[in-house]
Amino acid sequence: MSLHLHDTATRTTREFHPRIGGVASIYVCGATVQGVPHVGHVRSGLNFDVLRRWMQHSGYDVRLVRNVTDIDDKILAKADEANRPWWEWAATHERAFESAYDRLGCLPPSVLPRATGHITQMVELIQRLIDKGHAYPAGGDVYFDVNSYADQYGRLSGQRLDEVQQGEATTGGKRDPRDFTLWKAAKPGEPSWPTPWGQGRPGWHLECSAMATYYLGGEFDIHGGGLDLVFPHHENELAQSNAAGDGFAQYWMHNAWVTMSGEKMSKSLGNVLAIPAVLQRARAVEVRYYLVTPHYRSTIEFSDEGLHEAAAAYGRIENFVGKVADRTGSVPMGEVAPEFAAALDDDLGTPQAIAAVHAAVREGNAALDRGDDETARTAAASVRTMTDVLGLDPLSEQWAQDSGNAAHDALGEVVQLVLEQRQKARAERDFATADLLRDRLQAGGIAVEDTPDGPTWTLKDG
Repeated sequence: MSLHLHDTATRTTREFHPRIGGVASIYVCGATVQGVPHVGHVRSGLNFDVLRRWMQHSGYDVRLVRNVTDIDDKILAKADEANRPWWEWAATHERAFESAYDRLGCLPPSVLPRATGHITQMVELIQRLIDKGHAYPAGGDVYFDVNSYADQYGRLSGQRLDEVQQGEATTGGKRDPRDFTLWKAAKPGEPSWPTPWGQGRPGWHLECSAMATYYLGGEFDIHGGGLDLVFPHHENELAQSNAAGDGFAQYWMHNAWVTMSGEKMSKSLGNVLAIPAVLQRARAVEVRYYLVTPHYRSTIEFSDEGLHEAAAAYGRIENFVGKVADRTGSVPMGEVAPEFAAALDDDLGTPQAIAAVHAAVREGNAALDRGDDETARTAAASVRTMTDVLGLDPLSEQWAQDSGNAAHDALGEVVQLVLEQRQKARAERDFATADLLRDRLQAGGIAVEDTPDGPTWTLKDG
């Protein structure tokens, strides 16, 4: 079976045919760097990392672009609240996101473009749209004229034009409330760039169209992102790019949400699980296993119980490969099981792929029990290769180091208990006890930082 992917635009799962033979071009909407990354943010990066790894294993030269939105209303508002420069706020949280991706084993993208570095391309795209009659300036703002593209608008999301709500304010120069902003006129105290229509900054939707086409061309293979981006973000990207004359993405892939209590994880709902905090409750490889095992189009209801079950399941893989390595001296890479390949070729079916990994583990353990080291080594070699495709190879340099972290994990359990006691004391306004607990931790070499997502801790240098 060849690779088949579910395409949001056609609502079908169809065979993947790259535009250029042997090359796969992918654009993934990355982070708007307004705050600390949570598990809902990083799921998309992990899902598309698995797709990239499987494509590379299948022989494709993969060119993956993942952008950074480093200028946005939310970034400006958060920076202002914290009394920090917007650029410093964005850079700080960009580093936090990249650290999270790296710690969870994501391969670095082929390029990581920032929106603020591509103003020239955005201005050029706006001019093309104005020239074609699909955009208009109004008092320093520039809008996309949805009615000028009414016969095509809504193809991706299925939205009917008479039901569209962009979620943007209707200003005096805006012709129709359904029109969306390409360029925002400068406001006092905000960053801005010069354009033929006046000083200002880009609209969110414009940024991705300009960056995707700059790096991958006017037509490329796959555009990916979270399900919450289908409308309005990706619908507007598609409309403005097609209206400008670009074929744009040939396949649209969207991963589902991570939820808590049935609600999408988001900062606005206050149900955020920040990556630094989660990584104090489980090893990074266990968090990755937890987030990539479900099918990318299925919702994950986050729970500590589920995370612990994932850790135990990954531990069985890790223990088997480790036993074989100890007994035979080394475990090379091997062949993937046919069931594993068939699963990933069927719209990246990671649950079935993981099942194939565990089947090989059971077969290998049975071989160890009967003293058949050669069969066990062959099974372990297959497990290594399959888990490598998933970014979970226990003997990879990153995870082999991580596996020796049992002492840190045990310490984490103790520190977490102390932090819970400190939080309880603070809630009861017993600040003397809260300060004492913090001071005891610091005296033991543990630095505590209070964040909007709860306290986090790190071992101090030295």
